[in-house]
Amino acid sequence: QVQLVESGGGLVQAGGSLRLSCAASSRTFREYDMGWFRQAPGKEREFVAVISWGGGRTYYADSVKDRFTISRANAKNTVYLQMNSLKPEDTAVYYCAADSGYTAVLDGRGTYWGQGTQVTVSS
Repeated sequence: QVQLVESGGGLVQAGGSLRLSCAASSRTFREYDMGWFRQAPGKEREFVAVISWGGGRTYYADSVKDRFTISRANAKNTVYLQMNSLKPEDTAVYYCAADSGYTAVLDGRGTYWGQGTQVTVSS
């Protein structure tokens, strides 16, 4: 069982930055591929970014590419999402997900999910 706890959300003006963190409880964190997803009010959950267990492989949604960066610190059991040049359309609840399979995370089929952290971008 892996528990995931997101933090770092908040209110920011358009053009600003935030860094989200997702702390995992598992001692085997380094074995899991990790991802970030988001869900805006009235919309379906959508993929944001994924990172492989070793950090060497990443992939981003087109909507956030070149603005967001996913990274991880296995020694701290934590994955991060650095968000720059934020736009009002980035407003959503952001969730992290974990799975032993990269594709499962990418496809939104991750086994473990956090409770989410709210990001609000004002115009």
